[in-house]
Amino acid sequence: MNVRTSFPPRDENTIEASVTIQRAVEDVFSFYRNFRNLPTLLGDVIAIEPIGPVTSRWTIQGPLGIRVNWTIKVTDERANELIRYETVTSPGLRTYWEIHFAAGPGAGETEVRELMKVPSRETGARGTCVGWKIPGRRSLFKPASVEGGNGNGNGR
Repeated sequence: MNVRTSFPPRDENTIEASVTIQRAVEDVFSFYRNFRNLPTLLGDVIAIEPIGPVTSRWTIQGPLGIRVNWTIKVTDERANELIRYETVTSPGLRTYWEIHFAAGPGAGETEVRELMKVPSRETGARGTCVGWKIPGRRSLFKPASVEGGNGNGNGR
């Protein structure tokens, strides 16, 4: 598995990461788009409950075991290419995500690029990127859940 976590910063409130997964784009996109699968991928997300055609309630476990509920709305979707979603809250606290899916460098591989825009520092809010397991950083994705393997990125 190839992980790239340092992109030139767009601004101080944007976090970006990418990973190459040894599965077809259609498989990765379908797995990711079914939000009920995400608690198996996202370390801090413990439950997702659909509440409408484009909205869902996410239960996040934060520091010291504190649980927070976010309402998330899908704002744009292009099959096998893109999912955009955001928190449904006051504009100053809104967090945005973009997940891009593209054919990877090898046959049957998918490049997943994630971008997260967090509220400005003036609000006092902070966020962490919904990224793949990166040494020295909280793992929010567990590639074995997508790959069906042991987490070493090769599905074996």
